[in-house]
Amino acid sequence: MPSAPSPSSSSTPLALSAALRQHYAAVVLPPWRAQGWNAALGLAHESLDGASAQPLPDTRYRAMACARQLYVHAIDPDPHAGRHAGELFASLQKHFINREHGGWYYSVDAAGAPLDTTQDLYTHAFVVFACAAWAARSQSATARKLMLATAERVESQFRRADGHYVAALASDWEAVLRGPAQNPVMHLTEAYLAAAAVAEPARFAQLLRHIAQDVADLYLHGPTLCIAEAPIGTPDNRIEPGHQFEWHALVTRSPEVFEGLELETATVRGAAWARVHGVRADTSAVVAALDLSGAIADPVERIWAQTEYTRYLALVGEHDALARQLDALRRRFLHERGWHECLSPDGTVVRADMPATTPYHLATGYAALPSA
Repeated sequence: MPSAPSPSSSSTPLALSAALRQHYAAVVLPPWRAQGWNAALGLAHESLDGASAQPLPDTRYRAMACARQLYVHAIDPDPHAGRHAGELFASLQKHFINREHGGWYYSVDAAGAPLDTTQDLYTHAFVVFACAAWAARSQSATARKLMLATAERVESQFRRADGHYVAALASDWEAVLRGPAQNPVMHLTEAYLAAAAVAEPARFAQLLRHIAQDVADLYLHGPTLCIAEAPIGTPDNRIEPGHQFEWHALVTRSPEVFEGLELETATVRGAAWARVHGVRADTSAVVAALDLSGAIADPVERIWAQTEYTRYLALVGEHDALARQLDALRRRFLHERGWHECLSPDGTVVRADMPATTPYHLATGYAALPSA
């Protein structure tokens, strides 16, 4: 199996980007169509062992993980990936549609029976996102209809009378299980941007502008202009630097949607603040979380935050910093079997498995990198 590229004299952003993409295509993605695939259920295993790349025992399968796997295979031009994406799209409908109440189950058990029937906004956002990708790849009318129906369900059920979105509801939609949270809304933004490229762009632009104002009203921390994880005023609130870089990418990629809104300028300044306080000067590593003063609240380094930082540096055009960060990413996080999910500041692996959800982060982060 090809290994993660070793340091060499070829250290330009272009060369490093090519090396990372080669590792992704040859090492990261193929196992999910081989030993990482449960053919009996038509679902990717939830996680692979980091040392052997063999599947770990499954206790559940999440709709969000299925949707992320659908996305990464749908955007891969390889015909094998396209066929696999079609299987995942069929499995998403077979296992996760809540046929009694509408919406989507959060998870099914190891045999494919409903397990957690929570109506989860994060899950619904990824269903919209994945259906948009599959509709664009396959021109499937079913995928387009599911995308639009799920978005409509989000607006009719998760959006409260005050305009804010709740994070989770009971299976029958009656009880609120979790109130507003930033992360599901960020991924809903990502999903609606993808959906707008497939259908009803004016409608999704309107919804996206509403979300941007909602985020500014509820989560924007004035002193830092960062988007906090919980509504401002929540005790022990925190800022995740990776999410500041992610928000920056989402807003700056569609200026025609977010023009004139507070979030348009706030995400620029918030990402800059997160870079100062949340990126280690010695290793270029992004820490998991800061408190509102900028002190490190969680020093663990998660690979998804590193990929968001690469995307940020590519978008702002800082080539020297991008080269350093790309080299750090490949040396510290990538290996011949795949990747390290989480590291401590001294480089110790603190999470040894490789989740099925992570290729999505690599794919979206690498998409912004320079190419020949």
